[in-house]
Amino acid sequence: MCTKIAGLLCRFLATGDSYVTVGNSFRVGVSRVAGIVRNTCNAIRSSLQQAYMSTPTEDEWCAFAEQFEKRWQFPNCVGAIDGKHVVLKAPPKSGSLFYNYKGTYSVVLLAVVNANYCFTATDVGGYGKQSDGGALTASEFGLRLKLCKLNLPAAKVPVGCTTALPHILFVADETFPLLTNLMRPYPGKQLAPCKQRFNCRLSRARRVVENAFGILASRFRVYHRTVDQRPDTVDKIIKAICVLHNMLRKDSTGPSNSASYDDLDLGDDNDDDDDATVDYDFMAHMQPLKHVECMASEIQRISAVRDSFRDYFMSDVGQVS
Repeated sequence: MCTKIAGLLCRFLATGDSYVTVGNSFRVGVSRVAGIVRNTCNAIRSSLQQAYMSTPTEDEWCAFAEQFEKRWQFPNCVGAIDGKHVVLKAPPKSGSLFYNYKGTYSVVLLAVVNANYCFTATDVGGYGKQSDGGALTASEFGLRLKLCKLNLPAAKVPVGCTTALPHILFVADETFPLLTNLMRPYPGKQLAPCKQRFNCRLSRARRVVENAFGILASRFRVYHRTVDQRPDTVDKIIKAICVLHNMLRKDSTGPSNSASYDDLDLGDDNDDDDDATVDYDFMAHMQPLKHVECMASEIQRISAVRDSFRDYFMSDVGQVS
């Protein structure tokens, strides 16, 4: 029986076929297929998450930084961040919440990937209308990143350099904000050579997250289909696939890829609460506006961090062939 359940789930995740097609192949009803997919994805996430998607320690963050510097020549970087829209059938009475800029309905998978294409942090369930930067701001990971509560190690001096680069950080594209621990490229098209070089090096390191999404979609072709399930079921499917992806990466490339980061769900994952609604007091959670001078000072400080990496890449030590 367990073999049949595993085969059914693998068939669904690997092909993205409808419940009707999968049910006919295994001679079970559609409701039975729906229950198997939902419950098995929950079981996969709960049983394998600690082994393949656990919270990294400070030593593991350091190992990620060493891998990024060795493979992609971007020092003091521990991960690349990006979002992926998982297309689904328009949920009833959802309005434009799931309608994205591509003209489809989707939920957002926000992921942080290390140099070995393993997911170290995932946040699933963002509305399709959100930008990647908005999904980061609304996520628990984004909150911890802003408050510097990710247990990141202290910055170190790159090999051959006499001064330490300011921060251990993540890299992202231009849809994300520029933060103390989050680097994005310089904006604009007509840029000075030094800024062009920085953008090139950052893009080279950031592409690992795009590659990870490509590996994920090639193995689990459910991402190539329009998922015809409820949003909460889609979230469970995505979470299970991310854990399975890490397991396959570890088995194929060795134990150095086992360190990952939990997706940090704030709510209970109990199936009985899927249809529950929560009254949210927006006024109670509004943040006071910062003074303009304080914001300008913060922007200058963060820009100086980016400029220090720019200068390092232009130096003889930081150049690559």
